[in-house]
Amino acid sequence: MTRPPIRVLIVDDSAIVRGLLARAIDDNPEITLAGTAMHGEAALTFLARQEVDVVLLDVEMPVMDGLAALEQIQKRFPDVRVIMVSGHTQEGADVTVRALGLGAAGCVAKPMGRNASESIATVSKELIPLITALGGKSRRSLTGQSVFKAPSTFVPTRIERAMIPRVVVIGSSTGGPQALRTVLTQIPVDFPLPILIVQHMPPMFTPMLARHLEKDTGRPTSEGAPGMPVLGGHTYVAPGDYHMQLVRRSDQVTLELTQAPQEHFCRPSVNPLFRSAASLYGSGVAALMLTGMGEDGLEGSREVASRGGWIVAQDETSSVVWGMPGAIVKAGLAQEILPLEEIAPALLRRCLQETCRS
Repeated sequence: MTRPPIRVLIVDDSAIVRGLLARAIDDNPEITLAGTAMHGEAALTFLARQEVDVVLLDVEMPVMDGLAALEQIQKRFPDVRVIMVSGHTQEGADVTVRALGLGAAGCVAKPMGRNASESIATVSKELIPLITALGGKSRRSLTGQSVFKAPSTFVPTRIERAMIPRVVVIGSSTGGPQALRTVLTQIPVDFPLPILIVQHMPPMFTPMLARHLEKDTGRPTSEGAPGMPVLGGHTYVAPGDYHMQLVRRSDQVTLELTQAPQEHFCRPSVNPLFRSAASLYGSGVAALMLTGMGEDGLEGSREVASRGGWIVAQDETSSVVWGMPGAIVKAGLAQEILPLEEIAPALLRRCLQETCRS
């Protein structure tokens, strides 16, 4: 039986952008344009009358902006997935990262090119796989999951002393900002290990992600920079368009950024981070693979596993897209497969304060 096409609603106050986005999805038989709306309030009216699977939502609009509309969509239509469509401004990027942290499933940049054909081709390359991945998943809302602040003091639980983590590395993509927020806000402020993150995002968005994670978690959080020392108690986010990996210089572990070729069509890719962490820390690596499309991080996870590291994959039910975590589960690399809310507690159980060290 043929699956019905994914129904998409485009919400943007610009008729030109609405037209370009409509043309970008027009030629794909798996997707159909359910309708368009000029602002958030009109979108809510449309959703009350028509069935929609995915909403493409502008950030800055009159009457009701993207953040307000996202909140109402999650509350009133929890099965609908939302992709933010961001302008090429710092303010637009900041609002988009906030929206992703609140539960938007993904983001794309507004069509922008020398001509309409180039704009459509550019946005289609990113948008079509995202829509098909989101529309192909069972529409179960994640917005009801609680995100709570961690206890003020790290109180470890006694476990076996083998493979005590010395560093935490995390890979995420589609749905990742909300998943990162959920996991990291459950980790106490005084958690002693360095945490390094690869989230698939364009360059303009990664500094905003670091800023929001620092605000949410209370831990020092930075976008990675060349030669930056890797310190216990700090969190580092790979910058957009750069692979981030760990190197040892004398007695100090530092960050190295490269623009080596993409891996799994991604830069940053999870693989360089995971591989370099495994090389330096061996069995002391705790690798967390969160929601995301594709299979990025599979090879890096193999390296972590081969050196005795501990790998946790987010389970399918709680993932927005079970691509990246699903790939390492299917490869038999994950020691634990956990709902999103249980990942941080599992990490804390694995750490004894006196033996967790950078």
